[in-house]
Amino acid sequence: MLSITNLCKTYPNGVRALDGVTLDIGTGIFGLLGPNGAGKSSLMRTIAALQEPDQGTILWEGADIVRYPHLVREILGYLPQDFGVYPRISAEALLDHLAVLKGVRDKKARRRQIDALLERTNLTQHRRHAVAQFSGGMRQRFGIAQALLGEPRLMIVDEPTAGLDPEERNRFHNLLGEIAADITILLSTHIVEDVQNLCGKAAVLAGGRILTEGRPDHLVAQLKGRVWRRTVESGSLATWRERVTVLSDRLEAGRRTIRVLADSSPGAGFEGCDAALEDAYFAALQTQGTEVGACS
Repeated sequence: MLSITNLCKTYPNGVRALDGVTLDIGTGIFGLLGPNGAGKSSLMRTIAALQEPDQGTILWEGADIVRYPHLVREILGYLPQDFGVYPRISAEALLDHLAVLKGVRDKKARRRQIDALLERTNLTQHRRHAVAQFSGGMRQRFGIAQALLGEPRLMIVDEPTAGLDPEERNRFHNLLGEIAADITILLSTHIVEDVQNLCGKAAVLAGGRILTEGRPDHLVAQLKGRVWRRTVESGSLATWRERVTVLSDRLEAGRRTIRVLADSSPGAGFEGCDAALEDAYFAALQTQGTEVGACS
């Protein structure tokens, strides 16, 4: 169990990246959903002991990993949003190097683990190719392989599917789902579909604050009977935003459609529709101005 209580972080430039974040995260995949700049990467870096919080606690199975950061480093696998690799170094050689850095000293044990991870990530046939030449999807699969070195019990995965094509995204989803049976995975993303497909529990983070959390189906259920849609003229969006709570707008078959949050029909032309996790996400963002932090 990863337990985070009242976590706060303000950078020297005055940006408050984390504002009273409190979460309890168990085994399986926990989704952290939020727009760019929400504070997701700051939270990931703080949990990974790459930076210290100004306030708050982070406990892993009761142990204080802010005070004793080596405890999390011993059990952590980390796939950051962006990572560099050595040029001309093969996937096999780079995994061997990283395994040594993670403390896997026995050569035979390293070989068994590397072979198994290359097979698991479908990279065996590319083991002698330079990682710097991998496609985006292959590079992310390599990132999962290196994160799994040393058999971590906690894994942080930061924006893993950004830029991947649909086939690679599905492959990545399947891989994460297989891994999550016995460990805790914290998945940070701004892609609602990733959370919908993978996570048993999720939270929405914006402005450094947790706006809502729970099971995705429960978050959606809270909006039952409150989501409405209709087509509008593209030039009238600003007017509609003044009149009703517009959750989202998009082109559907060449026509502009808005989705609106309301307890009853907003007026003529609107029809009720099933809520989706994206609606719950945007509804949570509507509350971003609410004071929920507790940093001093």
